[in-house]
Formats: sequence, structure tokens, C-alpha cells
Amino acid sequence: MSSLLLSSPTTSSSLALAHKLDKSLLNAQKEVTFSIPIPSRCKRRNLCTVKCATTAPYEGNVPKFPRISVWDPYKRLGVSPYASEEEIWGARNFLLQQYAGNERSEESIEAAFEKLLMTSFRERKKTKINLKTRLKKKVEESPPWFKNVLNFVELPPVEIIFRRLFLFAFMGGWSIMNSAEGGPAFQVAVSLAACIYFLNEKTKSLGRAFIIGLGALATGWICGSIVVPMIPTVIIPPTWTLELMTSLVAYLFMFLGCTFLK
Repeated sequence: MSSLLLSSPTTSSSLALAHKLDKSLLNAQKEVTFSIPIPSRCKRRNLCTVKCATTAPYEGNVPKFPRISVWDPYKRLGVSPYASEEEIWGARNFLLQQYAGNERSEESIEAAFEKLLMTSFRERKKTKINLKTRLKKKVEESPPWFKNVLNFVELPPVEIIFRRLFLFAFMGGWSIMNSAEGGPAFQVAVSLAACIYFLNEKTKSLGRAFIIGLGALATGWICGSIVVPMIPTVIIPPTWTLELMTSLVAYLFMFLGCTFLK
């Protein structure tokens, strides 16, 4: 039977045609499969997606802060309750550097640090208020004569105190340097003029400033004349005379008078 089919020309031609059709279909499938072009935008998008996925930070790779759920801010930062502000700042910076990149860890560290700063601020404010309250209470409980003395005293700004202290300290140093050549008369005169000038600025009365300045100089000179001879001569340099040391005490009294008296 098979020999008859093969020997028939019609059958052989149909088989050849079927074989050609199968071959053409396979070629068409190949062309359809491999001839579809990929747009350049899709290529860029695919590359960008792969690149972003590989370069994006992964929080799981960053070490996690182990004390993230500790309630006590001192224990969370790893410092003692008596730690100074410098130690707290140092612990915060160290932990932020160690756990950088982990958002939850950084938030936990910053929250503990802010709590400690607020606690420190409240304690300082409370201490200042308590100190002022205690001083005010002490003044109210003091005797009347002490209250009368305080009425003549004031506390100027720190800048003014240091400025005038520097001036009178300079006069004292100048007097010590020129002690071998002569007495400190010129330095005392300049210090008295400066004292009167400062008092006149404060009181707006030249007469009162002159009286207070002369009184401060006289009081300082008298106290120096009494106290200086009591000092053992062993601790006094040989070039320091009684007049020089008395003038140093007078500088101190003039500084106190022009700075703290009303």
C-alpha cells in the first residue's frame, strides 16, 4: 500500500507541498519572534529600574539601635544621670554617627537627646529662681541698717565691672613697675580722676561724684596705712614701699566706689 502511495505522482507532490508549508510556517514564527524591535525608551526604563533597585539604600543593612525602645533617656543614650552637657552631646553625636541611615534609630536618639536638654534647661531655670528667691528672702530678713546700706549699692553689667577693674589693675601694675623710680602720686591722681568721671556718668552730679571719689581715696588710704604694716615683711618684695602698698589699697577702694555705689 505504501509503495503505491509513494509511486503515485499526486501523492508525492502533495507531501512535498506540505513539507514546504511547514518550513515556511517555521520561518514565519522565527521572524515574528525575533523581528519585534524594543523601543529605546523601554530599554532606558528597564536599565533605570535595575539601576535604582541596586543602588537604593536598604535600611535592613544598616545596624539598628539596640536601645530604641528604652524609656529612660539617660539609659537610651548610655550616660549617667549626673552627666554634663558635653558628655550628653558627645554620646548623641557618637550614636548618630554609628547608626546613620537607620531612620527609626536616629529619631529615637534625637528624642532622648531633646528630653535631656529640656530637663537640663528646666533645672537651671529652677535653680536661678530659687537663688533669687533665697537672696530676696535673706534681704527681707536682714536688719534695718543692712537694708539701708543696700540702698546705696547697685550691681552694674559685667562688661562695666571688667572694664573698670582692668583700668585700676593697670594703674596698680604701672605703680609697681615705677616703684623704684618714684612714688605713685601721678597714678593715684589719674585713678582719682577716672573714679570721679565714672561717678559723674552715673549720678549726673559732679559735686556728688567729687565727694564720693575723694571719700573712696581717703578711706582706702587710711585702711591701707592701718593694714599694710601688719603684713609680714618676709612676703613683701624689697622694692615695695609703704606708700606703694597703700596706693594699691586705695585703687581697690576707688574701683569699688565708682563701680558699685549709686
